[in-house]
Amino acid sequence: MRYKSQRVAYPYFAVALLLYGLQMVLGLLSAAKYLGPDPLLHILPFDVTKEMHTNLLIVWVLTGFMGAAYYLVPEESRTELYSEKLAYVQIVVWTLMGLTAVIGYFFGWTTGNKLLEQPYPLKLVIVAVMLLFLFNILMTIKKAGRWTTTEGVLVGGLVASAVLYLPALGSWDNYTMAVFYRWWTVHLWVEGVWELIQGGMLAFLLIRLSGVDREAMEKWLYVIVGLTFISGILGTAHHYFWIGVPSYWLPVGDIFSAMEPLSFLGMAIYAYFALRRSGFSHPNQLALHWTIGSAVYSALGAGVLGLAHTFASVNKWTHGTLITPMHGHMAFFGAYVMIVLAVITYAMPSLTGRKDDRQSAVAMWGFWLQVGGMFGMTMAFAAGGVAQVYLERIMGMGYLDTQSKIRIHFVILIVTGSIFATGVGLYLWDFFFIQSRHALRVMREQRERGGVPVEAPSAAPAPGE
Repeated sequence: MRYKSQRVAYPYFAVALLLYGLQMVLGLLSAAKYLGPDPLLHILPFDVTKEMHTNLLIVWVLTGFMGAAYYLVPEESRTELYSEKLAYVQIVVWTLMGLTAVIGYFFGWTTGNKLLEQPYPLKLVIVAVMLLFLFNILMTIKKAGRWTTTEGVLVGGLVASAVLYLPALGSWDNYTMAVFYRWWTVHLWVEGVWELIQGGMLAFLLIRLSGVDREAMEKWLYVIVGLTFISGILGTAHHYFWIGVPSYWLPVGDIFSAMEPLSFLGMAIYAYFALRRSGFSHPNQLALHWTIGSAVYSALGAGVLGLAHTFASVNKWTHGTLITPMHGHMAFFGAYVMIVLAVITYAMPSLTGRKDDRQSAVAMWGFWLQVGGMFGMTMAFAAGGVAQVYLERIMGMGYLDTQSKIRIHFVILIVTGSIFATGVGLYLWDFFFIQSRHALRVMREQRERGGVPVEAPSAAPAPGE
């Protein structure tokens, strides 16, 4: 850890991982409800558990992004954060907002706008927290008088995320209008500016884990930015296919959605060859695994599986079936979950004062169980989705009859989801009870030395710096 203010990233990572664990519980509970009977039907019905599951994903990933920025920006700008106090105030307010939202969903306090269900007062809190966060980050860069392309792309994605939340503040009585503007936030986040955040984090990690030349890496980032803006913005049209908008959106959605996988494919190829040139020799092997895994899984989930049903001629059959979560689960896991976990894994040795970058066997098992479990879940969704499309959309079988025929796929989904959740549990155990225990031991040693700090390992300067 080169700058002491980077330590503010730790509470962000801790909150993010706790919410990640809660999201897994609610996801498994939602899947189990398909098998029935549901003893929690009148306490936690499916619409509530699903609402919590999807919104927790967005909240904890954003928390991870903010923590990663607080770790990355000081190192890239070579200065302490503008204000540690603001960062701590921010995480407290943000956490209280998230808990209030989750409890509110339980009692039906929601706007009902899918993925943007937060009640209006909480949306204002989100805006205030994001402004506080961006102020702290931008003032840090201004104070340093230095910024890199890597942090520029990351911060640009974060600023754009805040701006694109503004459409979520609107309210429309017309359902078509509500859905139309919802995608200005949701799509342009997950298939637009969040890709910039992923690209910035990936570049940061590759420079430090592989020793790849910064100039070459940042030239690649410009390509990613260009592809993201060209395909991501107009690619929003694939959400407009069936909501009552003019038909000219069909070819626009087809053409530009088909281009979206190119940016993810570029990330995967470059990450693989960058790490291959280094011989995968960095001692933090787990961070290497999460980094290359993010590049590969995002190319498969967001790229290949997204392309599989993005064309209107295919989407008219698959829309609203299990094909959608087939794509969504692997895409989100690869593009955003894995990159956040990669940054956390890279940062933890310095945040906890460890002088050894090697990870425990528990953490490595957590990686493989999550990767394997997610692959199994994706295949369960895919097989169930294909059967659902054929029986329900082509053969005309009723929804409930179709569900009875694809029941086995939900059994497989729960089994593979349990494997995935076990991997999440192991990662959390490593974070809170293995690595954090070392941090407590370091603090105890400091007290025994009369307050003299025990030096944490400093991150080596990136190549060319």
